[in-house]
Amino acid sequence: MNKAFVKETDDDLDDDLVAPAVNIPAGTKNYITVQGYRALRKEFKQLMNVERPEIVQVVSWAASNGDRSENGDYIYGKKRLREIDRRIRFLTKRMQIAEVVDPALQPNRDQVFFGATVTYSNAQGDETTVTIVGIDEAEPLNGKISWISPVARALTKAREGDSVVLRTPGGIEELDVLEVSYPDEPAEPDDELDH
Repeated sequence: MNKAFVKETDDDLDDDLVAPAVNIPAGTKNYITVQGYRALRKEFKQLMNVERPEIVQVVSWAASNGDRSENGDYIYGKKRLREIDRRIRFLTKRMQIAEVVDPALQPNRDQVFFGATVTYSNAQGDETTVTIVGIDEAEPLNGKISWISPVARALTKAREGDSVVLRTPGGIEELDVLEVSYPDEPAEPDDELDH
């Protein structure tokens, strides 16, 4: 179908296919664990060294076939290339401002800070274990919560045995801190972590 009928250009950004980024609060750093930073770097390298060159090759081949307006390989390839380039720009910016923190090096191991694994219970006695990680590595369904999340903010600086107040849109809830732990072994040295 002709682009004139669908109001589509090669420059259109299909933001529905890319997950929105969580903004870093103003005046704060982009804290991230060593493992989280390595995951960002691994994704960046995969996109730059594998996926992008493959898509560029497909688009180049498709463009050489003539009429581009109805060439699915060309249209999809250009769209995918825009998605990859957008993700590469995002990852580049995030890695540039990353403040890599190794939780194993935390000196106050009895208190909740970035990188802590915390077990807490609510008023009903339900126990939950979470690890406080960076914005870009949070996976709430897997027990990894962002350090800017309401639960992490409520738990920060608490110690085992403390009760903290969690303020949510649904109301106020009291959480009892049952256990605080950090990794025992520091992360392996990595030259690329020093930006």
